[in-house]
Amino acid sequence: MDWGTLQGVLGGVNKHSTSIGKIWLTVLFIFRIMILVVAAERVWGDEQQDFVCNTLQPGCKNVCYDHFFPISHIRLWALQLIFVSTPALLVAMHVAYRRHEKKRRFRNGEKIDIEELKNQRIHIRGPLWWTYTSSIFFRIIFEAVFMYVFYYMYDGYQMPRLVKCDAWPCPNTVDCFVSRPTEKTTFTIFMLAVSGICMMLNLAELCYLVIKVCTKESGKAAVLK
Repeated sequence: MDWGTLQGVLGGVNKHSTSIGKIWLTVLFIFRIMILVVAAERVWGDEQQDFVCNTLQPGCKNVCYDHFFPISHIRLWALQLIFVSTPALLVAMHVAYRRHEKKRRFRNGEKIDIEELKNQRIHIRGPLWWTYTSSIFFRIIFEAVFMYVFYYMYDGYQMPRLVKCDAWPCPNTVDCFVSRPTEKTTFTIFMLAVSGICMMLNLAELCYLVIKVCTKESGKAAVLK
């Protein structure tokens, strides 16, 4: 997967984010994407090949692996990162639309500095505020859903050393051994902990934006009185 493309798109959103949003994006790339690409993929590797069962029955090993690990941790983490990053694309499209509107006014004769427009930081207010806060809300939902999926799909967050399987076509209950269970458990807990930190940052940013707009509106009401 080309994570560089995703970094390029989110980097444009980062320019218009709050300080908390910039911290979230830094945590996302350093502690999630880089760890996933550099370390986690090597730890898991060809997991099915390293999954060993004490039987020679054809098909038994494949069926048991599919039963206990229906989706690879790596693929599920990649899917999680894609879902969590997708709402930020709404902000990118909104910003691109506003810039397109300003360029259109420039072509119609309105005086606009194009160079200043390219480097201009668009403030989070009006319709962009709703787009930005909606993206944060959906990020929180996706993070929570995937944390639950991990717990439900793998029956907890700890990687077992030994699993017992009696699925067909196994002749009886067989013992199957998972490679590097301690290392995989460590990676799983680390990735879930970082996911929890990202959720807290998203909640903090959402609260900050809501409090900021409420304070601004109350200030306007006080001036009008």
